[in-house]
Amino acid sequence: MESLQFAPFSSGLDAGFWPKLSEKKLNEYALDESSKDISGFYYNGDIRNQNPILNVDYTCFDRLFKTPARSFISHGVLYLKNTIEGFKECDKKLLLEEKANQIWQDIKTGKAVEDPTLLSRFILLAYADLKKYHYYYWFAFPALIYNEHSADNYREQGLFMKFIMINVKLGKKLLTSFLNIYKKFQRNLTLNSIVNKFSKFSGVFFMVIIAFSFCDPCTLENHPGWPLRNFLLLIAYTWADKLETCNILCFRDKSRDGKREISHSLMLNVQLPKLDKETCPKCVGWEKNEKQKLGPRMVNLSATMDPSRLCASAVDLNLKLMRWRLLPDLDLDKISSTKCLLLGSGTLGCNVARCLMGWGVKNITLVDNSKVSYSNPVRQSLFIFQDCLNGGKAKAEAAANSMRQIFPGVNALGLSLSIPMPGHAITGIFYFSPAVLVQTKKDIETLEDLIDKHDAVFLLMDTRESRWLPTLLGAVKQKIVINAALGFDTYLVLRHGYKSDTGVDGTKIKLGEVIPGDQLGCYFCNDVVAPGDSTRDRSLDQQCTVTRPGISMIGSALAVELLMSVLQHPLGFNFFQIRGFLSRFSSVLPASHAFDKCTACSQIVMETYKKEGFEFLVKVFNEPSYLENLTGLTAMHEGTFDVEVWDLSDEEDFSNKEEL
Repeated sequence: MESLQFAPFSSGLDAGFWPKLSEKKLNEYALDESSKDISGFYYNGDIRNQNPILNVDYTCFDRLFKTPARSFISHGVLYLKNTIEGFKECDKKLLLEEKANQIWQDIKTGKAVEDPTLLSRFILLAYADLKKYHYYYWFAFPALIYNEHSADNYREQGLFMKFIMINVKLGKKLLTSFLNIYKKFQRNLTLNSIVNKFSKFSGVFFMVIIAFSFCDPCTLENHPGWPLRNFLLLIAYTWADKLETCNILCFRDKSRDGKREISHSLMLNVQLPKLDKETCPKCVGWEKNEKQKLGPRMVNLSATMDPSRLCASAVDLNLKLMRWRLLPDLDLDKISSTKCLLLGSGTLGCNVARCLMGWGVKNITLVDNSKVSYSNPVRQSLFIFQDCLNGGKAKAEAAANSMRQIFPGVNALGLSLSIPMPGHAITGIFYFSPAVLVQTKKDIETLEDLIDKHDAVFLLMDTRESRWLPTLLGAVKQKIVINAALGFDTYLVLRHGYKSDTGVDGTKIKLGEVIPGDQLGCYFCNDVVAPGDSTRDRSLDQQCTVTRPGISMIGSALAVELLMSVLQHPLGFNFFQIRGFLSRFSSVLPASHAFDKCTACSQIVMETYKKEGFEFLVKVFNEPSYLENLTGLTAMHEGTFDVEVWDLSDEEDFSNKEEL
């Protein structure tokens, strides 16, 4: 008789496994290193590979795992480490012993007789470097052994056998009969591995010739596959008292030329030594690497992945890592699906857009009506020198194009659009130019449509009056509106009140009480004059936004962070404003109640706009006192003698206003 040797399992990892593992790590496992149940499978006598292969693919995590046709399940456990040091220092011997004890207990309790799939188990120890897309892994296929001195995974267990090919043993006619009975057996049972006394089979000859059988994943002529090792332990523990030798059918199933056959199956007669039933046998099973040494393997997927997908995954990585320790309830889906409209594509607009991309916002529209000038690129982070040539590119389009170059996954759109403003008369009214009037109406309709289609609106323009129409539309359409404005060394970041359908109830809020989100003031609520033409009779330094360079970055970042807080806050909209003073390196968080005579968001202004539409807006643009008369500010001015109130006007320098 010859010594019995087994063909070991080789691991077969499908390429789709690694993206699924990465997804699980980022979104579900995080820092959890506890064991995770997974599943694998092997084919029955796969003619494509002589050595048995245990396959693991992206479906291995499914709770209701389904094996492919003519394949058999193997129960696995995943140990995914957080660091490469943890992967290297993991006690591999302990992991193998734990799994060996589990198999041994299943044998002792008889569970393995009822469910033979419990005999086929594997361990996957892994570490995923999600920055570089390097994956380190090591498989083990636990196998109990008779002889504790047999340390090599691939040598005998102190067992001896003689073998013969099944077609020689049975002949063609009996072979065909056996295959027909096996097909019937498959239809009636759902077990993935067959462990049976053949007395359960119909046909006397099976009881005479065969005692036990298993589905063999190996196709070597004189070696059975790895699953037989634990199967023999089950036979020895359960039936060895009655058997000195046993017949084993290494059943191998294949299709050739469209016909199914089992002629490459083996018949073994195995001599069983006595087994110590009190002590769990030693266990082997760690897989050798490509150099045929005991050690892990590594897969580098970075070179094979599409660069755009790599970029998208890398962008999401930092955000998903936030949830591991700091913000477990962070709703990234809500952030990424939020559509942001940026009115103004200059210093503030560029920085806000960059920060929004950093938060994973995928849909961003930029609006501006100016072109890139030579002074812009050093302060406005989405432009380069080439954007200034030949009169300059349109700012919004150039900024959107730059965003797509930075991150191809962003849906960035740039539009050139003029926003009509109070105090800036529509010339078509006075010069009887219908074309100007038509264009103004078209611009307003475009702005209305943009605000309708977006969830959050950022007001990032140079002038106070350009913010009026978007403020009104944001209030009417109940959008999140965030305003950012700059002085020389001051900044204002303000979240407008989210207008409810019932309007402000007029209830006075006591000092120290929280102002409801729908009663917070807007950018214009603290002014007692209507916005006018702030560019008239101004010198160059007054026409340009002259600020310390760092102010824009601070204000832009706070504007975006304020939006993120609003999106994640359980109340949704109870946030106020941030006024910062760089000269003092300080910030204050004032909250102002909505002004019932506000020229932008008061109830009378919103209702008049809803009722009259474009005709109302024409009056606002062409008649400087119209808004003050409509809201009652004119009457309030006439009834007060407070000189300080009259001093607050558009003629004041912004930096002085912000410090008042």
